[in-house]
Amino acid sequence: MAVDKSEYFFRTRENGAFVFRIDAANRHRRIEMDQIAVVNIRNGDIKPHGDRDLTPDDLQAINTWMEERNTLLQKRDMDDIYRTIEHLNLAAHWAQSRASDTQLEAVTDDLLMAMHDLRTVLVRKKSERLANPEHD
Repeated sequence: MAVDKSEYFFRTRENGAFVFRIDAANRHRRIEMDQIAVVNIRNGDIKPHGDRDLTPDDLQAINTWMEERNTLLQKRDMDDIYRTIEHLNLAAHWAQSRASDTQLEAVTDDLLMAMHDLRTVLVRKKSERLANPEHD
């Protein structure tokens, strides 16, 4: 049983979404949005709004959205990391070729601490992976 995604609207928020059922076939010819649930993608909770009972179609649409949203967020996380690598390279080039002494003085300590923290985490995590290779 396929669910038409246009029947639902997901108002995203930091940790999930408010789920609305869309009614565009009413006599006034205007779109009506009826909140049916609140979704938390961090813990997988789906809470019906008010005293509602969610239908199997509702749950299917919500679960599909949650899977797609998690996939998108994971892709964004990796994209952010690759951008961070590029920014570190750009920062190194800036520091070597264009930065003034005043600019370097303003950012050096913060950059060094952030890079030290990152290095510490990466080395520890790599050590854990090498000690326990079956984990991903």
